[in-house]
Amino acid sequence: MRPEQTKEIKHLAKGRVHFDYPLGQKGTFKAGGKVEALCEVDSMDSLRNLVEFSQGQSISCLVLGGASNVLVKDEGLDAVVLFLTGEFENIQRVDEPPAGLWVGAGVSLFDLLLTCRNMGLGGLEFLAGIPGKVGGAVRGNAGAFGGQIGENIVAVEFVTETGDLVVMDREGLEFGYRSLNIPDGAIITRALLAVNEDDSEKVRERIVQYLIEKKDRQPLDLPSLGSVFKNPPGDYAGRMIEAVGLKGTSIGGAMISPKHANFIVNTGRAKAADFLALVKLAKEKVKEEFGITLELEIKVLG
Repeated sequence: MRPEQTKEIKHLAKGRVHFDYPLGQKGTFKAGGKVEALCEVDSMDSLRNLVEFSQGQSISCLVLGGASNVLVKDEGLDAVVLFLTGEFENIQRVDEPPAGLWVGAGVSLFDLLLTCRNMGLGGLEFLAGIPGKVGGAVRGNAGAFGGQIGENIVAVEFVTETGDLVVMDREGLEFGYRSLNIPDGAIITRALLAVNEDDSEKVRERIVQYLIEKKDRQPLDLPSLGSVFKNPPGDYAGRMIEAVGLKGTSIGGAMISPKHANFIVNTGRAKAADFLALVKLAKEKVKEEFGITLELEIKVLG
């Protein structure tokens, strides 16, 4: 960015900006490069102003929550990354129709479930153990144990890449496998989630049970980005990768988990390039054996 652009972004972000930010090291894989700037955005006005300015200046601008399914290449990323805080971390209960919880995009899924437990609200327990924030979960239609967050969404609020604020209700939303049909470049700011009255202790028990099952199945003891590949129709990416003999395979500091073959873990000093080399290897072997091209569930930036 030019000096005048840097100055304006710093002004619009109210000084809460970090340049040459090591996003890769802050993400859940603990590897990867820097981003040009990370802005902590705590209000709708700041968000819309930053988005509008970036669009006008042809500066790449995107939102990342917990960086739990995002890999920045080692070379880094020339972009302004927005981290939603402040008013985007609010949870508001709505009792009149359509009832539910308006949940800010910056709320972690952990905090969302904690709030549901405390309020005696059920229906979202299947999200237990999924890292990241609500915004990313909605955008990627996150799910587990047979449930998807899209099934609970009543409405989604987002800011377009030109800074316009839009609310889209259920009738206008189309959810697919790890996808939602909002416009390219749109930034989700909050979502209205349907929940149901339930006993707090029963909600807690279901959350704990899901966490136990996830710990048994997944390598939660090492840094990872979660599931690397989408499951192809009628099959599981992990099963296919294991079937071609890649479980436990290492390149550099990255390893295809011996516990779950659809996870690539950082064994200590992995680089993003190590991760991507394993991705390439798995895709090639599965294509050769099954004739299927695996699609990434994670995002690779840079």
